[in-house]
Amino acid sequence: MAMANRQNRGAKLPPEVNRILYIKNLPYKITTEEMYEIFGKFGAVRQIRVGNTAETRGTAFVVYEDIFDAKTACEHLSGYNVSNRYLVVLYYQATKAWKRMDTEKARAKLEDIKERYGIGGDIDKEKEKMGLFTPRRN
Repeated sequence: MAMANRQNRGAKLPPEVNRILYIKNLPYKITTEEMYEIFGKFGAVRQIRVGNTAETRGTAFVVYEDIFDAKTACEHLSGYNVSNRYLVVLYYQATKAWKRMDTEKARAKLEDIKERYGIGGDIDKEKEKMGLFTPRRN
């Protein structure tokens, strides 16, 4: 595998490829040692972070020393069966993660403002409360 990796080093990589992999659908009780055993077969692993909160359970981040090792791992481990669960291995995309976080913050702020000022946000429901109806054309 290392030999095949060296031959591909001259190849141009797609822009989404990077050293950090995001893994989903992991068994909840998987240990970091088991993760090193699975992902270490494809190259030197710098760091593994396994989710341990209710929101992050079943996910992990794996950081490789070399981008080509990460690419090989992503190609070979997507769909790999671990404890009757098929892994979903993706390249970590920081821009998407930050956009999602910003959207969640904005949504929470909007809900706070709606609650503070007693605004429902649904125009039809607001009109109904006030007794205003728009006649429909036939």
